[in-house]
Amino acid sequence: MRKNSIAIIAVLILAVWGIYDYSKDRTATNNEQQTTEEVVVGIKKGNMAPDFELLNITGQPMKLSDFAGKKVILNYWATWCPPCRAEMPHMEKIFKDNEEDVVVLAVNLTNTEQNRDQVSNFVEDFGLTFPIVMDEKGDVSSTYQVIAYPTTYIIDSQGIIQEVFQGAINYDIMEKAISRIE
Repeated sequence: MRKNSIAIIAVLILAVWGIYDYSKDRTATNNEQQTTEEVVVGIKKGNMAPDFELLNITGQPMKLSDFAGKKVILNYWATWCPPCRAEMPHMEKIFKDNEEDVVVLAVNLTNTEQNRDQVSNFVEDFGLTFPIVMDEKGDVSSTYQVIAYPTTYIIDSQGIIQEVFQGAINYDIMEKAISRIE
């Protein structure tokens, strides 16, 4: 009887050890999968920013992905929007001060403008030198669910959204946001 008890205890120990070992290996595999999976494409912090292609102000196609490897300040704006007008000099200054590793990509909500000439005149009047693309049908602003003007996404060099601002932001806020990302 004593030999049977020892055998039963030994089998139980081996069974418990086997279950523990199996579950430990599965946990490690699941953790590896979580760290190697691609980031979800979306419009929230931590998501991969949805790519898009729009025509710039001179009619040339431009994609968000054209700026891979750079930090991007993606700004949705309109000429008729007073807060947008107020933040544009800050956008120009941040772009000029950080041209090597930061791009300001301004998406004009062209479908809300009276005409395209207003956009060209605005760019000229403000002396804007960063890329401006025209969302003529509102598709991109719809993808990004822009409901407040302006709306700004801070995107890191890997294309991951790090910050989202609704309403006007100034140079200091932009500088702080881009200094925290790679």
